[in-house]
Amino acid sequence: MGAGVRRTGREYALKILYSLYDQELPLEQVLSDFWSNFRFSDDVLGEPCDEECAPPSAVVKFAEELVAGVYDNLEKIDEVLMSISTNWALDRMGRLDLSLMRLACYELLWMPSTPAGVIINEAVEIAKRYGTRDTPAFLNGVLDKVAKLRGAGTGDK
Repeated sequence: MGAGVRRTGREYALKILYSLYDQELPLEQVLSDFWSNFRFSDDVLGEPCDEECAPPSAVVKFAEELVAGVYDNLEKIDEVLMSISTNWALDRMGRLDLSLMRLACYELLWMPSTPAGVIINEAVEIAKRYGTRDTPAFLNGVLDKVAKLRGAGTGDK
């Protein structure tokens, strides 16, 4: 799977996780609604387009794998994040920051085949695009601590 596929998949996963925030809909419905109602052009920000322009199946598959992983492990992910971000309660974090942090935390702890440095770098780059000026540094600090847990088996399936 190419780097472009993975980056795009992460960005779609972030958008889906952002839309899941405080919703109690079944994941299958959220995914179905997202892919059927939103069409994005192939530009940097993934702006909506008028015509049919569905993402490649590899992108959809990777995005859904990430979202399902976060969804299925949300309680454990949040426990890890709460133990690390002692000065910030999760409910005080921005919705985008928390969604991206959950996504990267899932990858760090449950997808060991991807190097931690790659996951953190991708999260920081996505944070630069979608977050506030402070998001990349905050995210980098927290995810660095999560990465240190990686070898401790915290993300056991």
